[in-house]
Amino acid sequence: MFSALKVFNYRLWVSGALVSNIGTWMQRVAQDWLVLTILTNQSGTAVGIVTGLQFLPILLLGPWAGLLGDRYSKRKILLITQSCMGFCALILGLLVVTNTVQLWHVYLLALLLGVGSAIDAPSRQAFVSEVVESDDVPNAVALNATSFNLARLAGPGLAGLLIAWIGTGPAFLINAASFAAVIISLAKMRVTELHPAARTPRGKGQIREGLHYIRQRPDLMMIMVLVSLVATLTMNFQITNAMMATSVFGLGPGEYGLLGTVMAVGTLSAALLAARRQGVRMAYVVGGALATGVFTILASFAPNYWVFAIALVPIGLSSMTFLNVCNTTIQLTTDPAMRGRVLAVYMAVMQGGTPIGAPLVGWIGTLFGPRWSLIVGGLAALLAGAIALSVLNKRNHTTLRSQVGSLLPHRVKA
Repeated sequence: MFSALKVFNYRLWVSGALVSNIGTWMQRVAQDWLVLTILTNQSGTAVGIVTGLQFLPILLLGPWAGLLGDRYSKRKILLITQSCMGFCALILGLLVVTNTVQLWHVYLLALLLGVGSAIDAPSRQAFVSEVVESDDVPNAVALNATSFNLARLAGPGLAGLLIAWIGTGPAFLINAASFAAVIISLAKMRVTELHPAARTPRGKGQIREGLHYIRQRPDLMMIMVLVSLVATLTMNFQITNAMMATSVFGLGPGEYGLLGTVMAVGTLSAALLAARRQGVRMAYVVGGALATGVFTILASFAPNYWVFAIALVPIGLSSMTFLNVCNTTIQLTTDPAMRGRVLAVYMAVMQGGTPIGAPLVGWIGTLFGPRWSLIVGGLAALLAGAIALSVLNKRNHTTLRSQVGSLLPHRVKA
């Protein structure tokens, strides 16, 4: 389960990422709470706009950022982007603690943070394949997800307690400081032990070349479509959790932060299970999407806060299973020379739909109620699972029963 940790550089990378991810989750909770309860009067639409602005740059800059990662040292790119994102968090924190923050400040800084993240994301995802040997890539990807979800387990709860105690400002300042952990880990790596992919020389049409590569791969095309659908309409739990905690259950920041922590129990479990698996199985893509849809719809009918919180555990488990298999499939099956560009498109479709989906989910929650936001997201995940199931059955000439059976443990006959 932890084989990739034998690599010195990977231990540095994953430990630095854990600290930074805790800060990131603290900022996400604090940012939503700041907009929802201090800068607006419970406006789910405003929260959706902030989230959308933060993810808009990946849609516009993603392919170019992927090419950048294929051309230049990913490690050096990450040193620059991590520094810039830490500076954005610092500015927002100072504005909040000095009581000068306005809604447009949050909008602008969310957009700038998104620009840094858009350039950072493809190189960060592809860099994992350069830190470890190819045999350890599936385990390294899964442990990355484990680190992210350990942070998700701690970050929201810490942010909720901090906000209830002294306000949102310190959460942004802590996130700004947390970027130093990644920067230090990158600086201390043994460069001679990395496994860099061959650099792509300058040339015309290289972004189009990456898109053509994806179009020629039906498996990659299917992943892109499914991830786009689920990420745009389903995986807006920052917004739906905030609206459910405040508008439906009438609770405060501590309870809102706890929802993120509870959900992380499921996502962390999925990441640990993925670390035990060898290779990838597309049946998990189908099962993850369908299960996410079912549990999200069930959560929308939760009669009280604690039932809703418990429902987030299987949602986290199924959604992380879905995303982990998609990510690992791309890492393992893509030509190394194309990996940065392919991952850039993957990140673009995963996060690029948020500028549309987040405001839409917020608007639905504001106009019709937060429960309807969850129902719409659940239906989108069910549709994605149905599409994947149909494509796989047609391609493999299999049936629904055999697909379900492939997900279950095999019985050994006496």
